[in-house]
Amino acid sequence: MPPPFQQKPTIHDVANRAGVSTATVSRVVNETGQTADDTRERVAEVIDELGYRPSRTAKSLSQGTTRTIAVAVPTFTTPFHNELLKGIRSRLKDADTDFLLCDLEWENPEASLVDFLDRGAMDGLLAAGLPMTESLGWELQKLAGPTVLIGSRWADGDSFYWDETTGARMATEHLIDQGHSQIGMITTHRDSPIRNARIQGYEEALRDAGVAPRPDRIATGRTDKHAGFSEESGYEAMEALLRAGPDVTAVFASSDVQAIGAWQALRHEGRSVPDDMALIGYDDIKISRFIGLSSIAQNMHDIGERATDLLLRRLRRTDSGEVFSELVTPELVVRTSSEAPVPAKA
Repeated sequence: MPPPFQQKPTIHDVANRAGVSTATVSRVVNETGQTADDTRERVAEVIDELGYRPSRTAKSLSQGTTRTIAVAVPTFTTPFHNELLKGIRSRLKDADTDFLLCDLEWENPEASLVDFLDRGAMDGLLAAGLPMTESLGWELQKLAGPTVLIGSRWADGDSFYWDETTGARMATEHLIDQGHSQIGMITTHRDSPIRNARIQGYEEALRDAGVAPRPDRIATGRTDKHAGFSEESGYEAMEALLRAGPDVTAVFASSDVQAIGAWQALRHEGRSVPDDMALIGYDDIKISRFIGLSSIAQNMHDIGERATDLLLRRLRRTDSGEVFSELVTPELVVRTSSEAPVPAKA
């Protein structure tokens, strides 16, 4: 049993008890250099006796390795960002690397990130859900370590970003292929590059099918949680669509959580999905597979893994050094919520 130390034992405590230098203790802990067998055994016994645990920071400095990266997301409570985090975690668990989680605020995520970065204590950064701006690019370039941006294109740094317009086109074209022409859209009330790109894809698909887009067919909810990407917002938006367009037979929701809320609103109105209303979401979160919700898959888990792999290579300096940028094309996943014939008009 280790003695009841008032403070956590230090490398100096181990060295004094074993009668060696701190450099010798460091060599034993880090398994570097040469140390006599009897000395190594004595130091190991003292470490066990005192319950000494080496400082991760000091150990990483002595070995020239990286132990901590930061992961910044607008919120880690949404299913979308949870999938990203799962992918990141799966790659870090065998990399002897910890991560700090920075929960950015929806109101001003860039300011939240800058405040977080000012506190330091990281070797690399994975940042998701941040619109790229000149000021953000400047802040990221000031970091001592590498950064990988997820969700926005960064001309001067590594990034993975999705083709949001194509994804929205896929969703809308699928509904058109099912025979629908009166198609509504649910989106967030907050202006953002993602919102605008998905509206663009929706409207392009309608025009290509000879259907004129109508502003009253694009609905938003009032709830501000998660910047409008929430079940509550989807519920409210579907209520607005039903009031404004009773002839709508299909709806494209710009997130799965909005689609889930919209589904509940339809249920409360006595309408069935897909018999009375076809429905498709966006993101392909895990629950969508179990409730039969068609969606646009962004493969967040895979992108989380690949972004982490890239960051680790940057930290180990085993990559070419050239800026990496990938435009990721989403995939259409068809399930029962959108596979029904157009309801017959009364």
